[in-house]
Amino acid sequence: MKRFVVLASGAVLSWASASPVLAQSTVTLYGVLDNGFVYQSSSGNNSAIRAVPGGLFATRYGFKGVEDIGGGVHVNFQLEQAFSGQTGAATNPADAFNRLAYVGLSGGFGEVRFGLQNTPQYDILQAAMDPSWVKSIASPMNNFNGLIIRANNGISYYTPTFDGLNAKFMVALRDSSTTGSGNGIGFYNALVQYINGPLNVAAGYERGDEPGVGAGGSYTLAGGGAAGPGAVFNVFNAGASYAIGANRIWLAYHTENLTNTPKYEQHDVYQISDSYQFGPAALLSLMYGYLHDRTGKGNNAQQLGLLFEYSLSKSTELYTAAGFIQNRNQANYTLSGTAYSGLTITPGTDTRGIGVGLVHKF
Repeated sequence: MKRFVVLASGAVLSWASASPVLAQSTVTLYGVLDNGFVYQSSSGNNSAIRAVPGGLFATRYGFKGVEDIGGGVHVNFQLEQAFSGQTGAATNPADAFNRLAYVGLSGGFGEVRFGLQNTPQYDILQAAMDPSWVKSIASPMNNFNGLIIRANNGISYYTPTFDGLNAKFMVALRDSSTTGSGNGIGFYNALVQYINGPLNVAAGYERGDEPGVGAGGSYTLAGGGAAGPGAVFNVFNAGASYAIGANRIWLAYHTENLTNTPKYEQHDVYQISDSYQFGPAALLSLMYGYLHDRTGKGNNAQQLGLLFEYSLSKSTELYTAAGFIQNRNQANYTLSGTAYSGLTITPGTDTRGIGVGLVHKF
């Protein structure tokens, strides 16, 4: 990965001499560009071929920095903005940095962060759930699940790792822009993770009041639809994977409950996946997921997904993602990319799609 690095010191210069360096910091410019096209169709004679941004990774740029202040303690910050690689337009032009804007401290005690940041479930847990890290049209977890991706006014703590075990906690405070009370906690998330050699296991729980409105309006529901004032969103995720040579097997479970809203959701998702590394450049992943509707309405669904990734270099990747969803009764789940929405589906109809994209990281 190519990086632009700026070095700064706290040295004070004079004509005769310079004082010792008080601190040193680095600032890195980074980014991801993901563009491609996708073809989707459904049993309701709805089909389209589209140019899309963010089929596998959200296109974005950002800055991150670290300052060593001594004693093993570092000051960290990160600023990140999403945009369309197809048009160049910011995802949210009203925000200078709509994905990340936090500052924090790290050391032997772990790490604390303050500000707009990803939730631990989104940042960490998804890597334990399937080979795509719950991305692209190939991932059932991406297409079936809701998740609070990030929140304003966040306060998080990441513990150190002890014999492969660590934990992460986050709360988000309400502010004056919140509908209703501007006081108290609007969101919290906790997870534990264990990594030991080829084994990766993680589980986490999150709860958000008034998703899409609370905590400064920063909640984003991935796949769960829109929620209005008074809604309560509860999610539990668990994932595990184990590597055997070039092969890795994945198991994942998701359950969510979205209440007090016209789009009432209450379902479980079970997924099994397998990925195989064909040499250093090629990775093939197969994913199957089943969604069980717990409302008693029988709005169940299942998906089969396939993802092929080929590394052209350390910074550039070519990928193909494909998926097929079978909806039942009034279920209308669709194939969505990481940064774009799928076709609108007639309830109870099947949908299929395939996409190709090129990713460059810098």
